[in-house]
Amino acid sequence: MTIKRMDNVLIVVDDLEAVKAFFLDLGLRLEGETTVEGPSVGRLIGLEDVRATLAMMRTPDGQGIELDKFHTPSAIRFGPVDVPVNTLGFRRVMFSVDDIDALVAHMRAQGAELIGEMQYENSHRLAYLRGPEGIIVALAEELG
Repeated sequence: MTIKRMDNVLIVVDDLEAVKAFFLDLGLRLEGETTVEGPSVGRLIGLEDVRATLAMMRTPDGQGIELDKFHTPSAIRFGPVDVPVNTLGFRRVMFSVDDIDALVAHMRAQGAELIGEMQYENSHRLAYLRGPEGIIVALAEELG
């Protein structure tokens, strides 16, 4: 048995609309949004009295980011929002892009913070952005 593919990554958010707008600005599309609740959902994720709104975002090639806003039980914030990249745990998601300069400029105009950027040898340009709720997104443009 082997893994076939990765279907999606989950990000639990407080402000679902702001985070959806951030990923739409990056170029993802909203595939769908729904509310889930009830005992079967609770059994699956190990919580009681679950009610959550889920928004599935997709990259142009079909990769998914699931955004979840928990109504009950309330989401728990662990630590500060703007933690550095070397903080333990899931820290960022990276996207391949065609025009890093244009996308960074666009995202900054939408309120994203540029953490930093660099060129890796002659192969890639990289940039790290921080969006709503401290979400870190890396962008990579292949050179040549």
